[in-house]
Amino acid sequence: MDEGPDLVHRTAVALAVLAAVFALWGGRSWYAAAHDDAAAYSRVRTEALRAGEQSVQNLNTLDYRTLEPDLRTWRESTTGELHEEITRGRAEFEKRVREARTVTSAKVLEAAVAELDARSGRARVLVAVEITVTPPEGDPVVKQDRLVARLDRTGGGWKLSGLGRALRDAL
Repeated sequence: MDEGPDLVHRTAVALAVLAAVFALWGGRSWYAAAHDDAAAYSRVRTEALRAGEQSVQNLNTLDYRTLEPDLRTWRESTTGELHEEITRGRAEFEKRVREARTVTSAKVLEAAVAELDARSGRARVLVAVEITVTPPEGDPVVKQDRLVARLDRTGGGWKLSGLGRALRDAL
């Protein structure tokens, strides 16, 4: 009795069943991972971190020669009371910046999300930043600072709602 073709057929069927089971398991695992609450939370955390870094950099960068677009970036990066504070007294602020003729630029060195409430859309990001102030005459002055950025999620994404210095003892 020759079982050769029958054995090949049974082996092929067994391999096909195993492949189908593996494909179902792999697809289910992928779907579960993609729709996991931890993955969604991680994405929100990353969005808040990136927005916090960019907003802190934006609000510490200002060039008297490009004042209007720089201040527009400030307004687009903020919300709430901070936004109102920036827009209040704008004419006087612009006048002082033009008279001072300084250029300030910022570079984020490190940042971390300290708090995140994804449901309410609030976050707090700690940011180490290097700020360079270039006066009209003389050498640039470089300083490093640690800031606390408060963020609120808006219809336009995460926006800065508060910015202050981090207390050295609190970190």
